[in-house]
Order: sequence, then C-alpha cells, then structure tokens
Amino acid sequence: MDQDFLKQRIDVSTKRVPADIVIKNGKIIDVFNLEIISGDVAIVDGFFAGIGEYEGRETIDAASRYICPAFIDGHVHIESSMVTPAEFSKVLLAHGVTTVITDPHEIGNVSGKDGLTFILEQSEGLPLDVRVMLPSSVPATPFENAGAVLTARDLEPFYKHPRVKGLAEVMDFPAVFKGDEDMLKKIASADRHHAIIDGHAAGIDANGINVYRSALITTDHECTTAEEALDRIRRGMYVLIREGSVAKDLKALIKAVTPVNARRFLFCTDDKHLDDLVAEGSVDHNVRLAISEGISPLQAIQMATINAAECYGLHEKGAISPGYKANFLLLDDLDGIMISEVFVEGISVASKGTFTGQIDVPPSPPEHLMKSVNIHEIQGEELSIKLEEGDHIHVIELIPNQLVTKKKILRAKVENGEFKPSSEDDLLKMAVIERHNQTGNTGLGVVKGLLLKNGAIASTVAHDSHNLVVAGTNDHDMLCAINAIKNMQGGYVIVKDGKILASVPLPISGLMADRPFEKVNEEIILLKDKLKELGFNGDFDPFLTLSFLTLPVIPEIKLTDLGLFDFKTFQHISVKAN
Repeated sequence: MDQDFLKQRIDVSTKRVPADIVIKNGKIIDVFNLEIISGDVAIVDGFFAGIGEYEGRETIDAASRYICPAFIDGHVHIESSMVTPAEFSKVLLAHGVTTVITDPHEIGNVSGKDGLTFILEQSEGLPLDVRVMLPSSVPATPFENAGAVLTARDLEPFYKHPRVKGLAEVMDFPAVFKGDEDMLKKIASADRHHAIIDGHAAGIDANGINVYRSALITTDHECTTAEEALDRIRRGMYVLIREGSVAKDLKALIKAVTPVNARRFLFCTDDKHLDDLVAEGSVDHNVRLAISEGISPLQAIQMATINAAECYGLHEKGAISPGYKANFLLLDDLDGIMISEVFVEGISVASKGTFTGQIDVPPSPPEHLMKSVNIHEIQGEELSIKLEEGDHIHVIELIPNQLVTKKKILRAKVENGEFKPSSEDDLLKMAVIERHNQTGNTGLGVVKGLLLKNGAIASTVAHDSHNLVVAGTNDHDMLCAINAIKNMQGGYVIVKDGKILASVPLPISGLMADRPFEKVNEEIILLKDKLKELGFNGDFDPFLTLSFLTLPVIPEIKLTDLGLFDFKTFQHISVKAN
C-alpha cells in the first residue's frame, strides 16, 4: 500500500483530518456479530476509515435506513446473461451486486484464449468488480466438437492478470480421480500461483469429495440436497447455494445451514438469463428467498457478503468496517431487502433499481469473435433420419425445468423411408450442427416433450460446446432457422411457415449481444411471447431446455454433433433402436 494513502486513512480514522464522506443516521449491519450497530461511518479514498463520530467534506443522510455491505456473486457465467460485461454490470449494480466471480467457460469453449482475453478486457475499469476464474475443462467432453482446447500451458499466462483468482469449476471428476496429466498440471499450476480452485461435484459421493479435497479443490456449487452440502462442509469445502434460471437449489440446500456452519455457505447464480436478472434480481433474490425460507436477514446478508469475500480471498470486501472498500447498500427494509441506493467506493451507482453511474464505452469486440458460426450450406438431405416402416427409435424425453432427460424407445412414424415428426405425438426432429470448424458434422435425434405444434426454434447457446442446435416439426422451417442463425452469426430464432417470427442476435461468439441490455431484454420477451404462435403452452422455457439437451455429461440421453449420446453406457448410439 502507498505510504501517503495509508497516512491519509489513519489521519481520517484519528479525526486529525475530515473524511471525504460521512454517512450519518444509519443502522449499520455488522456481519461479524450479526447485529445492528449505530454511529457515523467515515469514508476516505473509497475505503471505510472509521465508525463513531465523524465529520466530512460530504454527508450522506441514511435517514434511518440500513447500511449494508454490497453483495457478491460467488460463481457466474456472464455469457449466460447474453450481454457484454459492461451491460451486465448495469443490471447487477442495480440489484446491489458490486463484485462477481466469473467463469468464462462458455466463451472459452467457443473462442479459446481470445474469448478469455475478451472478458478480461471488456470488464476492465467497470464499477462492477469482475474477478475471473480460468476454465478448467475446455472442451468439456471428448464426445463432441468445441471451438477450442485450453491446456494447462494455455492457461498459465493468465495468472499474471491481477483480476484472475484461480481455476474454475473442475467438472471432469474422472480426470481428477485417474490423475490425468493435463488436469493435474492445471491444478498444480493454480496452486503454484496461490490461486483458488473451484469444484463441480455433481452427484459425487462423500469419498469423491475426499478426492476433490485432496486435489486442493475448495468449493462446490452443484449440491442438490442438504446432505450433499453437509458432506462438503464436513470436509472443509465452501458450499455455494445456487439459484439460477434452470438450476434452483436454494430451497433444498438452505435446510443445511445452521448458526454453527453458516460461515461456510455463500450464494451464486451460475447461469441466469437477462430477463430473469432484470425481473427477479441476482444474489439479492437469493437473499430474499433465504429469508423467506427461515434464515434470519442478518445471516442471509452475511452469506452474501463476508462469506463470499473470505471464500475468494477478497480481503477488502464484504463488511462495513475500517479497512474495507466502501461498497455498500442503503436498505429501506431488512426483511424484504428493499435496496434504496447502491455505492461503489463511496460513489452512488444505482438508485431505486436503476443504474445511475457512468461506464466508458468499451472497445469493440475483435472481428473474428463476430464470425463464429462457420457452417456450410445445410441441405435438406442432411436432416433426414432414414428409417423403415415399423422401426423403433431412441427418443430424448425431456423433463420440464430439469437438466436430466429420460431415454425412451418408441415406434416412429415413417414417410418415404424417413422419420416424420409428429406434433400429435409430440415427437420432433432435433439436430446439432458443428459450427466452429466446418467439420460438416450433424447429429440427428428425436425429442419428446418440447410441445411445439408447428415451426422450429434454433440457437447457438448449446452447453457446453455451443454448437448450433435446432428442433422443429418440419425440415423446411428447421432449414430456415439454421440459415437465419448463420446470417446473424448466432443467437436465438423462431420460424413458422418459412418466416422469422422473432430473433435475438448474439453475434459475439454466438453467445452475447452487442446491444444495450434494455434492447436485448425486449427482444427476449418478444421471443418468448412468439412461442405461442408455434402452439407452445408449457410452463418451461423451450430455448433454455434445448440448450441443455446437448450436454452429454448429464443423464440419461443427449445429442451432440457426433450423434445421440447414452449417459449410462457413455457412448454414442444410433437413433434406430432395433
């Protein structure tokens, strides 16, 4: 720390000189003792310098509101919001989140090192503090084709960046268990840099957690039951309680939180879409939901602030206390977490749910990131599933609002020697088209439960390799949707009778928009509304569902660009079942 800066802080603390800012008439939330205390709060150079009686050059009248540390999201993929870091920051700051730990896993799978560099450069100088974890699993699996490979050697130079905190969710448990050389190199490299290593222990039992902890992995955000959470806490891990757009685990996991173990829990959103962030919130929503489930407001705030800061070594974040950065909220109401105003380093950046700060226009994305949909002209023949009358087929049956699917064997309708989609039977054709390296790979399958009566939908958001995925009731609309995606270089589209009903262009690596979040949010709302014209009347998001039907590491059956994948046998299978 600069000596002059240190002296100035001490001079304010001792009251030899006035503070830059003093907050008066507030109720201070003490996250260390879980109590409300009173006093003036002194701020100098963006840091808290004292609690007591102070005078300053500027006074903020808290008017009996609560002075609360700003919130921290412990694990998020910015790309899932579909907007750039600058636009993402406007949304989160309005909801009281001033720091995020992000994993650029999605753009890493599409654009490799260039994708990581883009996130780092685009998040520089924002009022939102964006800390980055380096993707550990690119590609996510060997059963599909991604756009990049990130080895330990590729990741090593990024540790020099001051905002890189560690190695992101190690999701390849078999590689850790077997001692895979490249995975061990990634973990050892992170350890050499005194970095944090995040886990991804979906479905891993207590002995598996022993393995993860032995490999220096300290967090997990994939728990789905209270007992799983306790297994991790018992072995010294932090548990991130996730509440996103798809995975909603808070109500189940909050049962594991007690006054004794609460300091090992924090909150995250992981994957949360823009419309949900705008309408519902970010970690502020987690806090409100935790309170509604019986956690005391101060305990929930502790989990969203100091717990997250200590987990990720953010020593100057998470509390209203001397020596901490003056990132704080003024709350009108404690039970409902009604955020009146948001401050970053003592400067107001949001008021009454609206971003009011200043953000410099970020540099334009590199041209090659805007050209990530590299596919040849798809012909109708490439969407044909050849069958004979009476054939049975393997079908992906989705479960609404869940990532897992069921593998079904059903009799197919056949016309002119090929599978014929049937909205009557809710059996639609689905295709995954490799879009990174023009391999020409097209995986074909049949999906049940998507509830489209006509038309087609398509997207380049398809976890984790993010190839082009399309599903529909007929080949003509599917081809139109594929071409629309190609023309706008990624995004979402709805097609009916050869006409585009709605679209959300995502030209940055096929994952993010280059437009203001307000415009993108309007497009998403219209997109969902237009689904009704395809006869959709389900209580789930078909685009969100479709994006996870391509993830082969989730049971029971999925589709990649290499074809249908059976999770149980861990191999590709034919559409034809007999």
